[in-house]
Order: sequence, then C-alpha cells, then structure tokens
Amino acid sequence: MKSFDQGLARVARGLAMLTTLLLLSTAASAQYLQTTMIATETPGDGADTLVVLVPAGTAQVSLPGWNQATIDQVNRALAARDFDGSARQQVEVLAPAGLTADRLIAVGIGDPAQLARHVAEEMGAALAVHINGSKAAVIEANTRLITDPARNAAIAAAVAHGIELRNYRFDQLKSSPEPRPSQLYRWIVQSQTQAEQQYAMLNAVAQGVFTARELTNLPGGDGHPAAFAEYARAQLAPLGVEVTILGPDQVEAAGMGSLLGVSKGSQHKAHLLVAHWRGSSDAPIALVGKGNTFDTGGYDLKTTASILQMQGDKAGGAAVVGALKALAAQQVPINVVGIVPLSQNAISGEAVLPGDVLTAGDGTTIEVTSTDAEGRLILADGIWYARDRFAPRVIVDIATLTGAKTTALGSELSAVFSEHDELVATMRQAGELTNERVWQLPLGPYPGIIDSRIADIRNTGSPGAQAGAIFLQHFARDTPWLHIDMAGQALLSSASGIHPAGGTGHGVRLLTEWVKIYAAR
Repeated sequence: MKSFDQGLARVARGLAMLTTLLLLSTAASAQYLQTTMIATETPGDGADTLVVLVPAGTAQVSLPGWNQATIDQVNRALAARDFDGSARQQVEVLAPAGLTADRLIAVGIGDPAQLARHVAEEMGAALAVHINGSKAAVIEANTRLITDPARNAAIAAAVAHGIELRNYRFDQLKSSPEPRPSQLYRWIVQSQTQAEQQYAMLNAVAQGVFTARELTNLPGGDGHPAAFAEYARAQLAPLGVEVTILGPDQVEAAGMGSLLGVSKGSQHKAHLLVAHWRGSSDAPIALVGKGNTFDTGGYDLKTTASILQMQGDKAGGAAVVGALKALAAQQVPINVVGIVPLSQNAISGEAVLPGDVLTAGDGTTIEVTSTDAEGRLILADGIWYARDRFAPRVIVDIATLTGAKTTALGSELSAVFSEHDELVATMRQAGELTNERVWQLPLGPYPGIIDSRIADIRNTGSPGAQAGAIFLQHFARDTPWLHIDMAGQALLSSASGIHPAGGTGHGVRLLTEWVKIYAAR
C-alpha cells in the first residue's frame, strides 16, 4: 500500500472545502433538521440561553464580563445541586443575575483530556432534549473554560454533533408534521479554525447517518430496490462517488441467481448498487451491505408484529451508503467500494419455494431451506461481485441478519465473525470510538453446519448466527473478510441517546471510522 501520508494534501483541500459547511442551513441539511451551528471566538448578543461547558475541578465558574452578583448566584446554584463538573452533569439556572439570557445551563465534561468522543456526543444529545423542552431559540455555548485549543475544538464539535444526531426528524410523510427543533447554536471557542475543521469532519459523518436513517425509515412501498438505488445515487454522485446501478436484467446476465431469486415473488426485482470512492490507487476496501428493502419472509411468512419493522431490513445497505457519503465528504485518501445487493422478499406465484435451489454468481448451488433466510442469499452475490470485479484487499459485510444474534447479544452490541485478528481488533477500536460496539463470536468448529443433501450448501443451520456467517464466508473465499450482524439495531420504537425514534443509521459511524483506522495501520 502506498503511504497514507501521500493523501494529506488531498485531506487539506477537503478540509478547506468542508469548513464552508459549518452553517447547516444548506438544502441538504434542511432535509433532515433545522438546527444551525456557527463557531466564533467572540461572544455575541441576543442569546436567550447560555450554555457553559465546565471541566471537573473548576473552582469557580466565571466568564469574562460577569459581575460579582452573577458569579455568586451561579456558583451558589451549582453548589446547591452538588455540581462539580463531572461528565454528564447538567444544571439549569433561571434568570441569572446580571445576564440578558433567560437561563444558564452548566454542563459538566469531566477531565477534558479524558472525555471520550461518544460521551461528548451523548452529552450533546441530552442537552438537545433539555433545550427542546424550552422556548430557547438562540443558544450561546461557551467552551472557553476548556483551555487546550485542540481539546476545546474536539469537544465542542462532538457536543454539536450529538445535538444534531438527536434533532434529526423523518417527517416528510406526515401531512402536518410537528415543528422540528429549530435553534441557532453559537459556539464560543478557543480557535475558530480548529473548531470548524473538527466540526466539518463530524458533520460529514452526520450527513451519512441522516442518509442511512432516511433509507431505513422509508416504507417498503417507497424504498423498493430501484428507489433505494436512485436515492443513493442522488446522495453520492455529487460528492464524486462513481455510482453504477445494475437492473434486474444485468443482475441475471451476471449470473447472480441467488440475489435474483429473493425478488422473484415481488414486482420490484433485484438490483445491485455499486458505489466507488477512488480516494487512492491502492486495492480497494470493500463494504457490502444487505439491502433487502422489505422482508415478508417469503413462503416462510413472518406472522408476528415484527413484520411491521421489516423496512429496517435494508439498514445494512443504508449503513454502507451512509459510510460512503461520509468518507467522500471527508475526502479521505482511501480507495473504498460499496456494494449493496437490493431485493424485496415477497410472495406470489413466481416466488422461490422452500426447498428450491438457486445458483450464485460464483457457481455455488444453494438449497433454500428457509425463504426467511434471504439476507445471506443476496449478500452471497454481493460479496462475490466485490471479490470478482474489484479484487479488494479486504471485505466487510454488514446486515440485520439473524434473530439468533439478538438472542445472544441483545441490541447493545453487534456480533462480528472473522478469522483475521487484525480485522476484529480494528473493528473493535472503531466500535469503542463511536460507541457502536462489537463482540466477536466464533466461526467454528461447526462441521457440516450448512451441508445440503441436494446442493452445494444450504442457507440455514444451527446455531443460527454462526450458520449465517459461515454461509457468507464461503463466498469471500481467501479474501480477508469480516461479517457484522447488526440485527436489532436498525430501528428504535422511542428516542434514546443520540437517536430519535425510527431508523438509527447504525453502522455508518462504525464503518467510517473503521475504514480510516484500517487504512492507516
């Protein structure tokens, strides 16, 4: 691999471009939220709310321009609430003496040198919830008590990022949507340039998350394979990503019978989305995401209320699109290709039957022992296509694949499977950074787990999460490979942390950071 440092000039150019995105009043952002962020080194006028980020151990909370009455009232109020600047503490002081703001909110950040990015983002989300419960319109967030300029910029950007992630709304299908959170945040920082650069990088990630949430939230009738692919093209192509969409005839001509078979019962036939960010001339990193746009289960029909959540079965593919958008907006000097096999698993007289045999792009014959194990069928051809057409140095796939994963790990952790320790270690590192954490499950020994009597392999086995992973491993062959099972993490019934209700965009932040960590190793 060529030196990662060769791309620094391109990164610098990208940062120069991205700093112009500091104001989120752009048309693209307005599609998702109405919160605006600006950074400055000078306090202004007209704020109705003052937020002060307070490090632990601050003997007295005081800012330039405060008179003694203000200092006394604020610190007495904080002491009454045992405020000591610990991370996640939040105390509001109403009608602070000597200030024109209606309220002051002190937010504890702990030790600035030790504050994890994801904790700062969660603090931003909690602040957003609090602000949204008031009539605040102009918020001045003063970070000057964080004296180190680099940490000051990083923390301000991360808190702002958390606010935006929480304030996203998917409301375009409502005839009379509730008003979105609509505030101007003015960040008072040590270095405007550093803060803008840090924010621009995270804003690129936020836009990727919003795109993934949008795709995940789309109902099955609106977010079918062709619609998903065209939406992705509209988001990625303006950033310089090369987008190719293979329609049903092209999928069939390429021999991808496993992908083609899943959509046979639907009027919305299979597609394959290919998104290529040529950030370098190195062999690409391949990301493959499950894009089953709605899953009825086929003839192994889902009969519980879970079918109402099955538009979320395209969340892995949405995560890949979102990650490509973030990486392209950040102008990373890395060659990355995203592959999203797209299907809609429905029932009709043409649908695949339990026991049918499909032939994948690499010639493998597959006995379909469950039509509800369709995700691995489409991923098989996606992984094969990535390997066959792009010769990547590594393949990572991501999918809402198995209920067994949710049984094993719940919704707090994604399961990862790989025989490559470096892939697992770097993915774990990315997970800790973003709080999209992963836990490795074993690939074996499970002899004969997907053996078939009538075909090369079958698409089910026990234990279920391992069977799905081993099935996918077959198509990666000798290419270094890792599988992420994110079942149970695509949708939330109610808001939590950085996520509003609905699609979470899970995987975008994980994949975006992992690509950079892996490429820089």
